[in-house]
Amino acid sequence: MNLVDTSGWIEYFFGESNAKYFTLPIEATDQLLVPVTCLYEVFKKINIVANEAQALQAIAQMKQGTVVDTTEDIALSAALISLKHKLPMADSIIYATSRANAATLWTQDDHFSALPGVKYKMARTKK
Repeated sequence: MNLVDTSGWIEYFFGESNAKYFTLPIEATDQLLVPVTCLYEVFKKINIVANEAQALQAIAQMKQGTVVDTTEDIALSAALISLKHKLPMADSIIYATSRANAATLWTQDDHFSALPGVKYKMARTKK
């Protein structure tokens, strides 16, 4: 199973420099897990830079994978992960969701780079 964090979804939807890196896990929808936290963050970000209609289109595509709710177990695990790795709440929930489902987390966020079960691609800087 694969789980793409918010940075990967944004990269993919906006056709940024690392978009191709996230194409395989995103388009393999039968193996794709989507935390509700990612739905929230992507919907918010696309509303900021575009509009609600485009944000809803993105959410519809994300929902082709399996949406995973934040359960009590995931929430408590995320709290421990946050304390241990000094991750913000949303990131710790996303990582805890990947671990609870034995999924590979695909990301370009630096703070995930050294964690087990992560496929990390360094973000390219814009010129």
